[in-house]
Amino acid sequence: MRSRSQKIFFAGNIKFLRERKKMSQEALAAELGLTRAKLAAIEAGNTKSPQPEDYLNFSEFFKISIDTLLKINLSTLGEIKLRELEAGNDVYIRGGNLRVLAISVDPSNNENVEYVPVKAKAGYMAGYNDPEFIASLPKYSLPNLPAQGTFRVFPSTGDSMLPVPENSDIITQYVEDWTVIKPDTPCIVILKGQQDFVFKMVTVNKEGTILLKSLNSMYEPYTVDASDVMEIWRFYAYTSKEFPEARSEMTTVLTAIRNLEEKIEQLPGKPKEDAK
Repeated sequence: MRSRSQKIFFAGNIKFLRERKKMSQEALAAELGLTRAKLAAIEAGNTKSPQPEDYLNFSEFFKISIDTLLKINLSTLGEIKLRELEAGNDVYIRGGNLRVLAISVDPSNNENVEYVPVKAKAGYMAGYNDPEFIASLPKYSLPNLPAQGTFRVFPSTGDSMLPVPENSDIITQYVEDWTVIKPDTPCIVILKGQQDFVFKMVTVNKEGTILLKSLNSMYEPYTVDASDVMEIWRFYAYTSKEFPEARSEMTTVLTAIRNLEEKIEQLPGKPKEDAK
């Protein structure tokens, strides 16, 4: 059988990753126990067969698998994907998808909707992908949910997302590909290294960061690295025990005025404003 020619990206990837870390050849060579001349030869592609320990050392230093270093042109990847790889979320190292989601099913093999109570918040950070932990959570079957997708319920705490009432139950849908999230989408965000999850308006930036904003203007927006995020669940609906407050007379009047203005704008033959 004739061998198939494959393009190898190892040399270019090593140079790309070194420059991404803003390291000189001397500094990286010292970290890996190489001479600068040998590293320069590897980056130039002049060493066709580095030693096996060299592959292992580069993989361990950059936290990227040998398969990825060889097969993927890292310079063509987006910033979010690169940060995920650098955080150790390599598909080859993990042996599966970048984010492995544990779920539970009912006797008919339909996915349950798990509820994460307040007392389980800390445990969720450690057990979010642990099937046994997920199986221990309360489970519900909610009506009128789409047939496709994975759903989970999280409690909201605090007043950062008013007018959504505090202590509401937020019904969410799991987001596998974060790049499809539209700017200012309400989501539950699971963050690494925290004993809490946050309910925020989410915007995924191209440079590999995620902007988190509150509806309550008393809270300042802030940005986190994509590598610090474990899961994102898009808002679907919420339930609350609080009965909504009646609208004030002033709010009713202002709404009526806005509705009247919109109707006037739609009247046929209404002259357009002169361009300024």
